Amino acid sequence: MAFTRATGKHRAPSRLTRRSRNIAGVATLATTGVVGSLASPAFAAEAAPSVEDTGLTQIVSMGSIADEIADQAAAQRQEAAEAAAKARAKAKAEAEAKRKAEARAKEAREAKERAAREAERRRLNTFRLPIAGSYVTTGYQAGGSLWSSGSHSGVDFRAASGTSVVAVGAGTVVEAGWGGAYGNNIVLRMNDGTYTQYGHLSSISVSVGQRVMPGQQIGLSGSTGNSTGPHLHFEARTSPEYGSDMNPVAYLRARGVSV
Repeated sequence: MAFTRATGKHRAPSRLTRRSRNIAGVATLATTGVVGSLASPAFAAEAAPSVEDTGLTQIVSMGSIADEIADQAAAQRQEAAEAAAKARAKAKAEAEAKRKAEARAKEAREAKERAAREAERRRLNTFRLPIAGSYVTTGYQAGGSLWSSGSHSGVDFRAASGTSVVAVGAGTVVEAGWGGAYGNNIVLRMNDGTYTQYGHLSSISVSVGQRVMPGQQIGLSGSTGNSTGPHLHFEARTSPEYGSDMNPVAYLRARGVSV
């Protein structure tokens, strides 16, 4: 009896048929993206592929980051340039302030120096009485036998013996010692080129060539030489020599001294 294969819908598919079906299923899965989901379960959960999944998107993203870095670098360079400009401006302002302060200080020093020079000039040009608080007892060109020339070549200031005698102004000692009829006497060449003489002194406290200032003591009054009593004989001259005398009162008054 011959064996016959059962037929009908329950017959198992052949090996070739099963292989063909598997191949078709894989193709279908590949077409619908199931293969992609199997290869990457994380992406399979998404409804559709994201733009981030493409290589082009990655390139675009890298370009954006580069642009941001470039922008940041440019901003930093701008900030550095602005900071440098501010620093230069500050340094310039500080230098200008220092220059102005130094100029003001220099101007103040110069003004102070000018004031000091002016004060010194006034002091050197200041004249005063040869004996403080004294007055004239015998006037200029008074006549009489007491003077060899027949008249008084100077004026006499009242002074007790030993009274301080001072230079009437700034000058240089050109004579200091015995002067004959003048007794102990001093002759000064004044800064303005005139001369003054101080006679009948009891003592002398300066020497020839010495510079003296207004009001500086040069000796003490007395009654040496041709004298009738203690006093100071004072003359104003145009030269150091006898006979070049001029009115001592007018001389002092012309220089601001009240006589």
